[in-house]
Amino acid sequence: MYSRFINEIVDLLRKIQICRGDCTIDDLNAAFEEMVNLFRNARQNRNKCFFIGNGGSAAIAMHMTTDFMKNGGVRTVSLFDPSILTCLGNDFGYENVFSKSVEMIADENDLLVAISSSGNSTNIINAINIARQKKTKVITLSGFAADNGIRRLGDLNLYVPKNDYGMVESVHNMLLQQIVDELKNSI
Repeated sequence: MYSRFINEIVDLLRKIQICRGDCTIDDLNAAFEEMVNLFRNARQNRNKCFFIGNGGSAAIAMHMTTDFMKNGGVRTVSLFDPSILTCLGNDFGYENVFSKSVEMIADENDLLVAISSSGNSTNIINAINIARQKKTKVITLSGFAADNGIRRLGDLNLYVPKNDYGMVESVHNMLLQQIVDELKNSI
């Protein structure tokens, strides 16, 4: 069982697709470096970085909010305070809990990292659309269907071709953690 899991993770890491708009980047090393550079630029320019997600992806987003601040030196802002989530959900609907925060506090050249295994969460799509209007940079991490709702909405879009929450979330978490380590090593 362990060997099967390791082999599947390695296979998925090889099958990841990173794209800009409709164009898949063939050189994953260059694409990954470009992703790291979005965070380096945010750190260097003192832009804010927001991570969003639901369920397991929310747990990854909260974890990364902490790690990118503490270990990566990036100015992160958590959008997961229970009073904010419940206030915005109550007043504007759950589909707008992230977009309202992005609308109120994100600035041009800040960075939004949208994590959604399915890529079809309305509240994530709405937040990305507001971020794009505000000229906030966007990175998406998704999985499941190749035509999911967020796969082509960001400046860079990382897609894991698997229809399995555990595997998609594991890969998203591993890759974000590797970016944190790259940032930490370049401080």
